[in-house]
Amino acid sequence: MGELILVRHGETEWSRSGQHTSYTDLPLTAHGEEQARAVAPLLADRPIGLALVSPLQRALHTAELAGIKNARITPDLHEWDYGGYEGITTDEIHLTRPDWDLWTDGVAPGPAEHPGESPAEVGARADRVLAEADAALRAGDDDVVLIAHSHFLRALTARYLGLPASGGALFVLDTGALARLGREHGRPVLTAWNSVAEPTAH
Repeated sequence: MGELILVRHGETEWSRSGQHTSYTDLPLTAHGEEQARAVAPLLADRPIGLALVSPLQRALHTAELAGIKNARITPDLHEWDYGGYEGITTDEIHLTRPDWDLWTDGVAPGPAEHPGESPAEVGARADRVLAEADAALRAGDDDVVLIAHSHFLRALTARYLGLPASGGALFVLDTGALARLGREHGRPVLTAWNSVAEPTAH
């Protein structure tokens, strides 16, 4: 049975500045493109049976630069909808809500088209992705790759390990980093986390 491989997109201007970025469709920075290319050698020897990617350009471009072929756009992989906190940093939120924590409190309501999500709602999306990934893993020996976003992939990891989505607070995933989720004696485990290769400019 293969492993579930998670890839966080490369750097954007807002990931560099710490601004919450869900539906704002920012491109990768030049450094983010280098990070995405550096993912390729981490995957070079892995047989990939299924690749799913967020619809946002930062994830799509990362998949392309990392050499991940035939990735299927999967809306459930989009980042946590930050609602009224889109584009806002945690430090700025703490000015008015000093005890605020995304993982337990969720976000402030946003516009009608982006009202924001609770941790449980993000967890429900993660469960749907995990169900599809699990079916593919059980069907063969190849890996499944997900190319998406930090907070969503952290919540998904928590759900994979049997934790509530809020357990994603325990896992930091840097831009351009890769993680692997597998099994030991039938139990879900982390087999690698926050792995990065040295970017090389092209």
